[in-house]
Amino acid sequence: MAHFPKPVEGSWTEHYPDLGTGLVTFEDSISPEHYERERAAIFRRTWLNVGRVEQVARTGAYFTKEIHAANASVIIVRDRENQVRAFHNICRHRGNKLVWNDFPREETSGTARQFTCKYHAWRYGLDGACTFVQQESEFFDFDRADYGLVPVRCEVWEGFIFVNFDNDAGPLREYLGRFAAGLEGYPFGEMTEVYRYRADVGSNWKLYLDAFAEFYHAPVLHAKQYVSDESRKLLGYGYESLHYELDGPHSMQSAWGGMAPPRDLSMVKPIEQVLRSGNFGPWDRPDIPGLDPLPPGVNPSRQKAWGLDSYVFFPNFMIVVWAPGWYLTYHYWPTAYNRHIFEGTLYFVPPRTPSERLRQELAAVTFKEFALQDCNTLEATQKMLETRAVSEFPLNDQELAVRHLHRTAGDYVASYQERSDRRST
Repeated sequence: MAHFPKPVEGSWTEHYPDLGTGLVTFEDSISPEHYERERAAIFRRTWLNVGRVEQVARTGAYFTKEIHAANASVIIVRDRENQVRAFHNICRHRGNKLVWNDFPREETSGTARQFTCKYHAWRYGLDGACTFVQQESEFFDFDRADYGLVPVRCEVWEGFIFVNFDNDAGPLREYLGRFAAGLEGYPFGEMTEVYRYRADVGSNWKLYLDAFAEFYHAPVLHAKQYVSDESRKLLGYGYESLHYELDGPHSMQSAWGGMAPPRDLSMVKPIEQVLRSGNFGPWDRPDIPGLDPLPPGVNPSRQKAWGLDSYVFFPNFMIVVWAPGWYLTYHYWPTAYNRHIFEGTLYFVPPRTPSERLRQELAAVTFKEFALQDCNTLEATQKMLETRAVSEFPLNDQELAVRHLHRTAGDYVASYQERSDRRST
């Protein structure tokens, strides 16, 4: 029996009939050939979040992003006109990587008045214009104006910086759809205390995204995150979402509130009792505009038991908004068909006291433990899927977003392939 209301169709999955309810295959996560098609069809043609405006808060502030799936390195910089810009990280002279420190394969950040190539000292302004060429008179029929940095489309939504390598793609705001519209006004910009985690994970990017697109696994895989009595209770209860929605390639779900704060302190571990923090973050909500009332798209079912909203912005970006007044983001950056870089970033209102700082740090290390448990599991999943001992798998109603993600990625690949075939005939 359902604990929370479901659509009139009787299930969330059947509410979206195009998804179907049959067995699914994860061949898309174990095929090198399919991964190469995803690189062209998805990562070269969709909007990709690369960071936030706080990372380029003042003129000349910059950071670089390595996007292996798009075969690209990008510079993000704030120019003298206060515009956030993006450029391919390549010098126009002989193709050297323009911005890097000691290790050219690693990302970097800083502040600069201009960018200077380490190889032959060509210089570029913050607007990308070529401003200096060593021994310029030695070149033939040469005009510096023709050799500025190659721009990458760059747009900002609610402080989140996105890039797109497809110059024909529609505007960012249009792409992000109604989930983004419903989040507008949330105080993302007030939450500038940041904790970052990064891991090289031995699984396909979609498999790890699957793990955070469904919480069906939480009472089992994360059982030791709770005190034993509460863990047994949650395992017997299972998991059921408050609400699911799909919007084009994107999806969201609302989850119940868990233990923030608990009804009974015995439900949580001693350190959580002392610090008033834990799995769902600090218990005491910050007093800032934008949290009361929340934007209209947050907790769309208006459930009193609401604890968080988890948004999947296709292809590889997730935002999780938590009821106690903080948020986190996930990124999944493919590096091979069976490897990716996972980034988990937590955002809080800056702490005013040592106690508030410790509450945030407890939430951060608790999240890290959750993520490590998922990493191990997904590496095991990847290994066994590659045996192809089993090729079709059932998904339940709480795995709606998993079904949707793989269907969406497959549709992007198929559509791209069809267009390519038409062009070649």
